[in-house]
Amino acid sequence: MALSGIELRYLVDTITEQVQGYYISNIYGISKDSILFKLHHTEKSDLFMMISTSGVWLTAVKIDQIEPNRLLKRLRSDLLRLKLKKIEQIGAERIAYFTFEGFGKELVLVGEFFGDGNILLCNNEMKILALQHSIDVRHRKLGVGLEYAQPPTSGLDIFNLKESDFDELKTTDLVAAKWFGRTLGLPKKYVEAVFDIAQIDGKRIGNLLSDKEIEKIFETVKKIVSDVVSGNHNAVIVRNEKTEVLPLQLGKLDGDVIQANSFIEGLDTVFTENIIEKGKTVQSSGSDKKIKELQTQISEQEKAIETVKERSKNITNVANSLFEMVSKGIISIEDNLAQEILACNNAKLISEKGSSLIVVQDEKIKINTQSPLQSIASVLFNEAKKQSGAIPSIQSIKEKTEKKLEKFQSKTDSEKDLFVVTEIRKKIWYERYRWFFTTDGYLTVGGRDAASNSAVVRKHLDKDDKIFHGDIFGSPFFILKDAKLAPDTSMNEIAHATVCFSRAWREGLYGVSAYWIHPDQVKKSAPSGEFLPKGSFTIEGQRNFIKSETLRLAVGIIKQDDDYVLTCGPPESIKKYSTLYAIIEPHGSEMAETAKKIRIEFSKLEEQIAKNIPIDDYVRALPAGKSQIIKVEYGDATILPL
Repeated sequence: MALSGIELRYLVDTITEQVQGYYISNIYGISKDSILFKLHHTEKSDLFMMISTSGVWLTAVKIDQIEPNRLLKRLRSDLLRLKLKKIEQIGAERIAYFTFEGFGKELVLVGEFFGDGNILLCNNEMKILALQHSIDVRHRKLGVGLEYAQPPTSGLDIFNLKESDFDELKTTDLVAAKWFGRTLGLPKKYVEAVFDIAQIDGKRIGNLLSDKEIEKIFETVKKIVSDVVSGNHNAVIVRNEKTEVLPLQLGKLDGDVIQANSFIEGLDTVFTENIIEKGKTVQSSGSDKKIKELQTQISEQEKAIETVKERSKNITNVANSLFEMVSKGIISIEDNLAQEILACNNAKLISEKGSSLIVVQDEKIKINTQSPLQSIASVLFNEAKKQSGAIPSIQSIKEKTEKKLEKFQSKTDSEKDLFVVTEIRKKIWYERYRWFFTTDGYLTVGGRDAASNSAVVRKHLDKDDKIFHGDIFGSPFFILKDAKLAPDTSMNEIAHATVCFSRAWREGLYGVSAYWIHPDQVKKSAPSGEFLPKGSFTIEGQRNFIKSETLRLAVGIIKQDDDYVLTCGPPESIKKYSTLYAIIEPHGSEMAETAKKIRIEFSKLEEQIAKNIPIDDYVRALPAGKSQIIKVEYGDATILPL
């Protein structure tokens, strides 16, 4: 299905409202036509936005890569960590601009959702930096280094219609529905719906319509456009010869009609199905090509075996004919009668470069014409035996090829068309931060950076909590939830984690202390005349210090409802709740490399669980700086105290 301009306006407005304050934390290439953007916010759940040549939508699933995307490397290089500043539709066209900014630069990603579609990356002056495919047609040219040119607009602006815009309909000799589609650029389904709702025959000539009928058409168009754009609709998925999602139930619908929670969710369902179906075609065509290649190889190998057998048989027949010559009193291969007998057996005697040869089925066998016929026959028998000796070798190669073919053919359609489609789990609020449960069952939440430090304290600090901070510059804030009666074991574990997630880990500083305070000791604004950096607070009153002698953390996989999640914290608490855990210490490999190593080690114990968790989650769980793995083993897997 293809998006209409009014549907795109609804999507742009809806997505814009939801992505305020988000930045790109990762980009995935799904297919050559589809790119998935992971959007992160310090205080809200992650969002996943798919941009493809079909359209743009927020998705609840992640599809494993189907085929390479030529833009992926460039987009990751230029857009990662940039904030999504705004999304805007160009007039009523099926074109959207996605503007990203950060680190002193502004870039625009252009999505064209008509025809074959296109995705382009431009700078803030709309000079094209990269694009999915170049265009060189009469009215515009798109290529790297050129300024982006929109296609020429045609028709009326459907978002700002006036009744006078329909005056031409009163005079045209075109069929009303045809004029309507050309002038307003609406898809056929909307054109038919307008006339159906207005109860006017769209096949009538325009100039035969009355003023009252044209007014009714105008009002119907305005209402449909308003309902679609504003979200005042009950979306449905229609399955017949093709599957599509409609924001409104437009007239009588044939096939299976399924209610969708929203138009954007319906799009996610239908467009995701389309991406997977295209992927199946790509994958199955590759399998079919391989099967045909193997079948051709087997056919050629069978022909080779038959050719060798036939050649060996013919050489043997010629050798036997020499004994026939002897019985007839022929003593020389050069005798005329001998030549006739050779010819009857499809063989002949020739001379080539001073050597005498018997040619049998294009096989040239060197002989000595002066030798007795019995000796020449022996030479031929040896050659026939040599030819036959090649058959087992060819047969062995053929059997290996047949096994390869059998392996491909034995796969079921589902196996050949298998794509991993993972439902994107909605995270619990504390998963946006650093978190773990102490061995006593208390929830601990800490900041990852200045923004999340601020969010933890400003949004999630309650009167019965305790706040922890390292006695070192570059420390996160951790809060212990409902900590009125928290025992020393929990207090010590949080102090230890606070130090480990501070600058002390990156620099290998042992013996650093952390302190805890009560919520009323934290002042969220600076004293008069002073300035507080983002993520910082003023602390008043007594600080209660707890020294941390070691720097050691554990990364663990914890079962949470029906899913598995990653967290990091003190080894004792992580071991208690984890299915698998890895103890780490400072120094060693960079975060990304350590994350890969932990995933590999976990996979050795529980492959399916470990690999279903994205590598990004492993990286996010780690403390900033280099780490080394000390131990990996099964945990105690106690149920979380939620």
